Amino acid sequence: MTAAAPHAPGPGATKSPSGPPAPRATGGPKAPLHRSLTRALPVSPALVLLLLFLAGPIAYCAYIAFTDLQLTGQAESSFVGFDNFRTAFQDEDFLNAVWLTLVFTVVSSLIGQNTLGLALATLMQRASKPVRTLTGGIVITAWVLPEVVAGFLLYAFFRREGTLNAILDWLHLPSQNWLFTLPILAVSFANVWRGTAFSMLVYSAALNEIPKEITEAAEVDGAGGWRRMWHITLPMIRRSIGTNLMLNTLQTLSVFGLIWVMTRGGPGDKSQTLPLFMYEQAFQNSMIGYGTAVALLLLLVGSLFSLIYLRLLRTEV
Repeated sequence: MTAAAPHAPGPGATKSPSGPPAPRATGGPKAPLHRSLTRALPVSPALVLLLLFLAGPIAYCAYIAFTDLQLTGQAESSFVGFDNFRTAFQDEDFLNAVWLTLVFTVVSSLIGQNTLGLALATLMQRASKPVRTLTGGIVITAWVLPEVVAGFLLYAFFRREGTLNAILDWLHLPSQNWLFTLPILAVSFANVWRGTAFSMLVYSAALNEIPKEITEAAEVDGAGGWRRMWHITLPMIRRSIGTNLMLNTLQTLSVFGLIWVMTRGGPGDKSQTLPLFMYEQAFQNSMIGYGTAVALLLLLVGSLFSLIYLRLLRTEV
């Protein structure tokens, strides 16, 4: 007895597709938007706080910079457009503050903290553990001190009857009132003394990432210390150099307490950087609108430095 053949479909019947059924479309075009909103929900409290306490005050300060708002003697403020900015660029005291800010930033940050931090990090790579511990502890202690405390310490070091002149007198060298004759260099040195630890830590971490095989191969090939530094070390830590310069520059542009404690911008205006000039105009001369315009210009200078550094970081390998 033979098995019956399967029933063949008729000529008009359609053949059912093989394989698993196709998935059904769910949600339509609104589904991606719904998923995006769902993913953004956990970060929405942080976004609200940023808008409320960061973007909000910045926007309000930007508005005040275009008004003649004063602390005293004024019933209401009025919109003055770009008058505050025109006044700033025609003010010799403002231009002097811009120049001193650039000198302070270049001497204490770009040259002082950056170079000394790299030198300390390089020397500590070859030093013994006790020396590294002692040096790192001393440098980091200066960094963690409050800015006001560091300012009083450096004021006691540089003043006419201070430690520096006592050392010079003991060495039979001429002494002087450093805070009167060279105030901008004195506060620049103070900022170097206080902020070098950050650069040292950044460069120490970067140097530890360089493979020892590369430096050992360079030594075998006869490359000296300076050639290894120029052709191997600096190119390999280029990203760390750019990041350190950017952070140090932004921090140095906003230094206020250290200079205020040591010189208060004096004598006269010989050490009056932009933060001190802004404080004088806004709170001592009661011109809040003008002082806020100066603050926006300082923010613009910091933004330009940041764009330059970010551009340099993007072009490196």
